[in-house]
Amino acid sequence: MAQEKFNGIQACVFDAYGTLLDVHAPVASLSGEIGPNADAVSKLWRDKQLQYTWLRSLMGAHAPFWEVTGEALDYALSFHGIDNPDLRKRLMDLYFELDAYDDARDCLSALKEAGLKTGILSNGNPEMLDGAVTSASLTAVLDEVMSIEDVGIYKPDNRVYQMAVERMGVAGPANICFVSANTWDAQAGSHFGFQVARINRFGLPDDNMPGKPDALLDSLRELPAMVS
Repeated sequence: MAQEKFNGIQACVFDAYGTLLDVHAPVASLSGEIGPNADAVSKLWRDKQLQYTWLRSLMGAHAPFWEVTGEALDYALSFHGIDNPDLRKRLMDLYFELDAYDDARDCLSALKEAGLKTGILSNGNPEMLDGAVTSASLTAVLDEVMSIEDVGIYKPDNRVYQMAVERMGVAGPANICFVSANTWDAQAGSHFGFQVARINRFGLPDDNMPGKPDALLDSLRELPAMVS
């Protein structure tokens, strides 16, 4: 995508799961026990996790992301005929110890060195985020870790994105570079008014919905030169 430079950026705000943190690491680490359907279990777990956030938001039936994550895992395991409570517990526990992608810390460190504010804006509830950010050694390179729990509804509700404007202390949405690997999240952020970079973790095209990212990145290491 032909964008070499963002303008007027004061802060860079990142989605957590799938963008900075590898959501498929838990299943990958236990794939030998899960068996040949491990990749399919991981994909279905993630798909249902997101679908349930959207459905709960529309239904007005909010629950913390930890609960939603468990509901989604139960669906994925049941769909694939896996009944193993110990395995289920270990998969859930690994969400507190997610691996950071290898470009995440480099990017955040470079942004901080350039004098930019950095933050996470995530569906995760605070306890999940605290555990994962600490485990991934990202605490020192983040100014803010923002959870949707502060507004009580999931992305892509505009109230979530507005929280980032307020918490990062910028003049308006256009002063934030928002980064997500999720097509729907990147496009919703763009529609809200952020300048958006989508990190192409999964080789997906843009969704057919409002908003369009300003840049498509192969690596987060590309970002610091584009915003500073």
